[in-house]
Amino acid sequence: MPLNSTVARVTDRIRARSAASRGTYLARMAAAAQDGPARGHLACGNQAHAYAAMGDDKAALLGDRAPNIGIVTAYNDMLSAHQPYETYPQMIRAAARRVGATAQVAGGVPAMCDGVTQGQPGMELSLFSRDVIALAAGVALSHNTFDAALYLGVCDKIVPGLIIAAATFGHIPAVFVPAGPMTSGLPNDEKSRVRNAFATGEVGRDALMAAEMASYHGPGTCTFYGTANTNQMLMEFMGLHLPGSSFVNPGTPLRDALTTAAVERAAAITQLGNDYRPASEILDERAFVNGLVGLMATGGSTNLVLHLPAMARAAGIILDLEDFADLSDVVPLMAKVYPNGLADVNHFHAAGGLGYMMGQLMDAGLLHADAKTVLGEGLSLYRQEPKLKDGALTWEPGAPDTLNDKILRPASAPFQPTGGLKQLSGNLGRGVMKVSAVAPERHVVEAPARVFHDQAAVKAAFKAGEFTGDTVVVLRFQGPRANGMPELHSLTPVLTVLQDRGLKVALVTDGRMSGASGKVPSAIHVAPEAANGGPLARVRDGDTVRVDAVAGTLSVLAADFDSRTPVVADLSANSHGIGRELFEAFRRSVGNSTEGAAVVV
Repeated sequence: MPLNSTVARVTDRIRARSAASRGTYLARMAAAAQDGPARGHLACGNQAHAYAAMGDDKAALLGDRAPNIGIVTAYNDMLSAHQPYETYPQMIRAAARRVGATAQVAGGVPAMCDGVTQGQPGMELSLFSRDVIALAAGVALSHNTFDAALYLGVCDKIVPGLIIAAATFGHIPAVFVPAGPMTSGLPNDEKSRVRNAFATGEVGRDALMAAEMASYHGPGTCTFYGTANTNQMLMEFMGLHLPGSSFVNPGTPLRDALTTAAVERAAAITQLGNDYRPASEILDERAFVNGLVGLMATGGSTNLVLHLPAMARAAGIILDLEDFADLSDVVPLMAKVYPNGLADVNHFHAAGGLGYMMGQLMDAGLLHADAKTVLGEGLSLYRQEPKLKDGALTWEPGAPDTLNDKILRPASAPFQPTGGLKQLSGNLGRGVMKVSAVAPERHVVEAPARVFHDQAAVKAAFKAGEFTGDTVVVLRFQGPRANGMPELHSLTPVLTVLQDRGLKVALVTDGRMSGASGKVPSAIHVAPEAANGGPLARVRDGDTVRVDAVAGTLSVLAADFDSRTPVVADLSANSHGIGRELFEAFRRSVGNSTEGAAVVV
């Protein structure tokens, strides 16, 4: 099937827009690779320090012909998704030795759990942690003793931060190693029902705690289709995972076999061998367009609208919101996974998963099937699914048909003909809305504004019974410069209850919503942000605001709007406590949300 004309046009536009920066990047990567593996060029003292603790591997390292794999790990046991990584280094070292390679933990990167910090001051560090992760991974790889890198990370900011580092060290191969989702627990819709009942006072905290513990119950990624699982999809669509590896549960023989295979592949694609696959060549325009297509086809997390531009920029590629919007117009929504359906990612995987979806999209001409991957040339390899046969890992053709059309549908008969994202623009600035989980009759909301400067005030107004009519909640001073752009997921139950009462409700904010949000129309990432004097700072209580996901507009219907003086808020409370004082330099230098809200790229 020839490439879809819109996909081709968007790719060409990105390529043209990025010509200068991409050319500079590739020249840097070529220069870094020119001298070959750097380990042998280190002084004797440098090498002695690097190998001092390596025991029986010292001889192989000194020989300089055995690939040395650097492990960058986001392990901690605060994140259920990352707890399985505790045992990966010894598994990786053993697998490396079996193929004549060596492996070292190059360094660890921080990984915070947004589930713990939702609605808390610590969430104001969340987005900036992506840049810290990139910096920490850069420090780990700066020892310059590695021929390839394995990146162990799953969740929200962790994978984007690691991608920024992988692109920066793009002269060496990068293989991403997932840990898999936890097994299915309390259904997500039941968890949501209990949360809403708690918000209205129908159940107590004991019932809420019991529901939450039954939902988040063991090692692995949370099973809803939020940012963490969207990241895993993205790594497969971009060719940085092994095929079919994203959603295999932790602690299973297949999971361990896939980890071993990732090590073997990393060892095989270094500059020392005959199939050199540096990350810089895989992370090209085609890979990022494929990732955008996957985001639309799955109804993925809006957080990736922030992360993908930052990730791409590290590889010299410039993405714009128009790229997301144009691809969303032609990519069908093929999956219904919570929050835009009742299934979780385990159900999605069982129904055919990413292999089925990628095959369908290739057949429809919606993916760059010729993209380079860590496994080989072209995405056709990713139609396969991994199996264990007599203890040996093999790949077999994936399911030719969906095994559950309530969860996963073919591209020719999707849930929706277009993807799950809309760009909004108007006199309030530019933003995005995830529409895949929003009922069509709620795609347009025109109502009086209620303006707030923090999410606690929204909750207080709800508890006081102040929302009695249709309302557009304008929550401003939540952007990256104001307070680090925290997720506002804890508002979801409040807004959902208002909507369930029959009110027309929308949220407009320069902040973020979680990847688990979506049933309430939310115009998010609005830029320029209020703290930069953006239009949101001129909205007043009672202004008529129109949020229109059909026309793609975001407007205040007030004749004097453009002439008003922007409100200036006292943001001093955001500058200290729970580590926030350490990030003042980040808040001062962060870029616009439309460009990825990044500090380091």
